[in-house]
Amino acid sequence: MNGFLGEYEATLDPKGRFLLPAAIKKQIGEEGSNHFVINRGFEKCLSLYPVANWDPIFSEISKLNDFDPKVRAFRRYFLNGATKMELDSAGRLLVPPNLKEHAGLEKDIVLVSAVNKIEIWDKIKYQQFFETFSPESFSDLADDVMNPKGNKPIS
Repeated sequence: MNGFLGEYEATLDPKGRFLLPAAIKKQIGEEGSNHFVINRGFEKCLSLYPVANWDPIFSEISKLNDFDPKVRAFRRYFLNGATKMELDSAGRLLVPPNLKEHAGLEKDIVLVSAVNKIEIWDKIKYQQFFETFSPESFSDLADDVMNPKGNKPIS
């Protein structure tokens, strides 16, 4: 798998489960699995990793120096709430209550591709995120990220 593309809407049922969209399953592919890790995202969202994408990240985090207080703080925040899960027989995933609360997920959610993971956002919060971001701001951000320190742009 090279990464995820797309944006998909889903609905949480009263138990906190959602149906993983077929388009995402297709991108995981046959070689992928039904096993995932879900954890807090960097913003008020959740990150859903196929286990194959989570394992290298966890391996790198495991190698960090435990004597460094920044490492310990990062590990606590990043791994706090991380939960292994698998699709049920109906193709649904259950969002743990503590993570559901963290991201403010109610009913309508958006699953957003983020290279090696899927971000899970409350639909209204996701829409608000884009409403506050102008095309000019996006252009400036793209320039900062893709053309750091005035390097020649990618073409």
